[in-house]
Amino acid sequence: MAGYGNQPIYIVDPSKERTTGKDALSMNIASAKAVASIVKTTLGPKGMDKMMVNIMGDITLTNDGATILEEMEIEHPTARMIVEVAKTQEKMAGDGTTSAVVMTGALLDKAQKLIETGVHPTVLVKGYAMATQKALETLNNYAVTVEKIDRDMLEKIAHTSITGKASEMARGHLAQICVDAIYAIENEGKVNVDKDIVMAKEVGGNIDDTELINGISIRKEALHNEMPRRIENAKIALIDTDLVFAKTNTNSKLHVDSAEQLFDFKEQEKANFRALIQKIIDTGANVVFCSKKMEDYALHFFKEANMYATRRVKDEDMEVLSYSTGAALVRNVNEITADDLGYAELVEQEDEHEEKTYIKGFKDARTMTILIKGGSEHVTDNIERVFDDALHVVKSVYEDGTIVPGGGASEIEVAQALRKYAASVEGREQLAISAFADAVEELPKAIAENCGFDTIDTIINLRAKHGTVKNAGLDVETGDVIDMLEKGIVDPLRVKTQAIKSASEAAIIVLRVDDMLRAREQAMMDVKPEHNVHNYDATGML
Repeated sequence: MAGYGNQPIYIVDPSKERTTGKDALSMNIASAKAVASIVKTTLGPKGMDKMMVNIMGDITLTNDGATILEEMEIEHPTARMIVEVAKTQEKMAGDGTTSAVVMTGALLDKAQKLIETGVHPTVLVKGYAMATQKALETLNNYAVTVEKIDRDMLEKIAHTSITGKASEMARGHLAQICVDAIYAIENEGKVNVDKDIVMAKEVGGNIDDTELINGISIRKEALHNEMPRRIENAKIALIDTDLVFAKTNTNSKLHVDSAEQLFDFKEQEKANFRALIQKIIDTGANVVFCSKKMEDYALHFFKEANMYATRRVKDEDMEVLSYSTGAALVRNVNEITADDLGYAELVEQEDEHEEKTYIKGFKDARTMTILIKGGSEHVTDNIERVFDDALHVVKSVYEDGTIVPGGGASEIEVAQALRKYAASVEGREQLAISAFADAVEELPKAIAENCGFDTIDTIINLRAKHGTVKNAGLDVETGDVIDMLEKGIVDPLRVKTQAIKSASEAAIIVLRVDDMLRAREQAMMDVKPEHNVHNYDATGML
């Protein structure tokens, strides 16, 4: 607000909350650090789990950083931006979300301490940018090359990702499934995990019963006992609408003078519906998946045509079937043609009494299904999240062919390189680069803390051993510092580089903000009950 004479001049809307200068920066840094502190205890193989209960009473039990932040109802804008860091990390690398968030909080914490000593945020922004480039260069030089055919190393990558999750006891079996799935869907050196691998969950049995299926598995069965349970060279129709008798218009009136007229009307309805079903049969289809209702009357005609048919297929299953078989989702049966059909080498309901159908052998797709089994819904949900992370990290290594030692070894390598680099930089940017090195070391500190080890002793041992053993990292079981490559504890290079880029970019954005305007929440105006809109009709008050 400015003034001219005795008249105030409002430059900024007075209804907005405004925070400026160091207050704005401190508030934003505090919110980012708060988010980081929430997920920090989940970091590493010995990290703790978080239990989240929504307003419906549904429980989510996980230590996956992306899932935790997604389930939380975060309001502060800076905190929401940190959540976006996790989403970006998940999208680009598939894992390392917790590391990216914790590093963001650490970078801002170190920056705040320098700001309090008089270092300007602009200097920190420049220093952090320089440190980021040096850290990425160091990691690329530190990386180890892996061949695509090195199955043993790919399984070690999956092992490292799964370790610390609720399914850790079965990590050997799950790691094998991950690698088998990646090899199965590989196409010219590229892997599309999100499209070519389907997760199906089944409560019952235990984690060791989880299996990889070549094709698609859906929890449906043939609707008639006399329908075939096995169809080779399947021509598949995907009907995304109701297969029911046509309804007359709501405002229509039917005058019937005799029972014969009513009978004729019913017969005409059946004839029209029969013609509709015949359009599907005439395309040459021998398998019908319907996502909605299907009249029992239709089953008779599909049975007579020796076709397999089922109904109320989930929308996500219909989308997978469409992608894999090449079939179009038909929403107007009157317009269906043979070109709308998809193909599979085999559609089979293996057990006549089991509600499960397999679709296998596609022309262009390489779709595989991981059938997850567990003792409860919470267990299967957790395993699904484990597979999501593990598959993506194996994909990263398969496509990039590069790994780095785990157990904090890569972070120590980066921190030491940054401190050496800082000594060669003139000006206050040197302080920012050194602060960046300290922030990177917060990751192995957090891992050690979550294991119950002393963080100071751990960092001292890591620094000392790293001078002679370049791959030295923390053994979370014993607390010793050992060679991580020999131990088989490795991480994808992509996960580490993306975490540094995401954390650095988020920290720089926060440091550049010195003025924050926020609209105040406005309460709804009280309305007298007699003036409520629901108490009026078209002509006046009821």
